Amino acid sequence: MSSKYYAHFVAEASGPAGPGEYSGVVELRAPLQPQRELKDLRKLLAVNFDLQAEDIRILNWATLH
Repeated sequence: MSSKYYAHFVAEASGPAGPGEYSGVVELRAPLQPQRELKDLRKLLAVNFDLQAEDIRILNWATLH
């Protein structure tokens, strides 16, 4: 079962997509781990933007039902 999240974040460093502010829906195969959602979401976004997790600043996020 997939889990969907809304994420609004800033990529602080230059990557393939360049620095900037982004928002959208992220669909995962499994839900994020409780108490680690923010950290895990930062890591996931960083990998997809070819950045370090420290380069991602999440402004807002929510679980979608």
